[in-house]
Amino acid sequence: MAWVLKMDEAIESGLVHDFDASLSGIGQELGAGAYSMSDVLALPIFKQEDSSLPPENETKHPPFQYVMCAATSPAVKLYDETLTYLNQGQSYEIRMLDNRKAGDIPEINGKLVKSTIRVVFHDRRLQYTEHQQLEGWKWNRPGDRLLDLDIPMSVGVIDIKTNPSQLNAVEFLWDPTKCTSAFIQVHCISTEFTPRKHGGEKGVPFRIQVDTFKQTENGEYTDHLHSASCQIKVFKPKGADRKQKTDREKMEKRTAHEKEKYQPSYDTTILTECSPWPDTPTTFVNNSPTPAPTFTSAQHNTYSVPDSNSSSPNHQGDGTSQGSGDQLHPSATIQETQQWLLKHRFSTYTRLFSNFSGADLLKLTREDLVQICGPADGIRLYNALKARSVRPRLTIYVCQEPLRSVQLERQDAGNGDSSNGAIYVYHAIYLEEMAASEVTRKLALAFNIPLHQINQVYRQGPTGIHILVSDQMVQNFQDESCFLFTTIKAENGEGFHIILK
Repeated sequence: MAWVLKMDEAIESGLVHDFDASLSGIGQELGAGAYSMSDVLALPIFKQEDSSLPPENETKHPPFQYVMCAATSPAVKLYDETLTYLNQGQSYEIRMLDNRKAGDIPEINGKLVKSTIRVVFHDRRLQYTEHQQLEGWKWNRPGDRLLDLDIPMSVGVIDIKTNPSQLNAVEFLWDPTKCTSAFIQVHCISTEFTPRKHGGEKGVPFRIQVDTFKQTENGEYTDHLHSASCQIKVFKPKGADRKQKTDREKMEKRTAHEKEKYQPSYDTTILTECSPWPDTPTTFVNNSPTPAPTFTSAQHNTYSVPDSNSSSPNHQGDGTSQGSGDQLHPSATIQETQQWLLKHRFSTYTRLFSNFSGADLLKLTREDLVQICGPADGIRLYNALKARSVRPRLTIYVCQEPLRSVQLERQDAGNGDSSNGAIYVYHAIYLEEMAASEVTRKLALAFNIPLHQINQVYRQGPTGIHILVSDQMVQNFQDESCFLFTTIKAENGEGFHIILK
């Protein structure tokens, strides 16, 4: 340390004026050659930091950033999470920003990512009972959603999907390299989930959360990339503006010292990083090959598909009016009621009526069902519960002529004994369509005749001629007409013809 002492003495005596020259002299005295300034600065006495350590101010860099264009409240204390007031039903822009550094997540370059935006409860207590809370809200607001995407206002969003079983979420695809903005509308207000209705100020806080996923090798968007959220309160229209003004006026009345304890109000709300929402994104994937209830673009159906006996537009069972077997009985259990709803194409409401027995469902009035399910489905469900069939456009009565019936009639007429006479039993045929094909189909069903074996249907005319039954002829049938019919083999030996008399 002789060179250090030498330097200290030189500085204290004021003899050293040229720092580099003095260092050179010291180096010569030590016989180690000349030292430059950089060589000295590299010595431990100058506390040179290890360049391999990361800078203290370097933090984790999120790949995306979401900014909601709504002002934060000025009445939030320092170090507390921001709070943003929103108006019910108003469109608010969320800007989807690519925040990646060069080389970050290169596998999504030139590809789309999927984001799910949802409104959820902020309070942990309400999160545990979210399903019950949302079902109660749905009961009071049938047909409404908690969260919607304003599609005309949104920019850069692709393949937008909503799920009828998740009223609080919406998903879409977007390109991180392009300008993307999603405009959301929140339809629930904070006071709807409070035991007592105090007004917007006492309402429960919500959270807006965005979860983003990249595509996996199998084509599904399930690989989580980033999640962020912010705290909000939702007021009736214009209520958020009044609340923001009230908070601002309260802050203006505080002293400068008190104001230092609160955050300033920002024009936009930056969503902060958080853990991904526990629901997996596959909830929105439509894997059903059936054309059952669909998404707004491809809606997911979480329930089983009705069986082949289901009364659907493409499968009408036996074609007759709804029988007693299709009617819901008061003694039906909860499980039987669920099966009945599925069979009659009310799968969307099975979750809503998950605790209803047959008696519970039958007690609902027409007005109740319209309020719960909306006008279209409500009336349809009411008619199905009351087993109301569609009135046929035409009714005819048909009997298959017994073998040798003519001979029996002649014998009866000759001996006057009617005890051996043939009994004619007629079947009622109800036609919903005034068409010849409808007559053929209903005859096959009523008399258990294979439909593909019926070649033609004729009506016996004057002098025994056979007239082909056409749509126009059916339209001129009188209601409640009676017919006997016989069958004859076709000329080619394949199938047979039906002759109406």
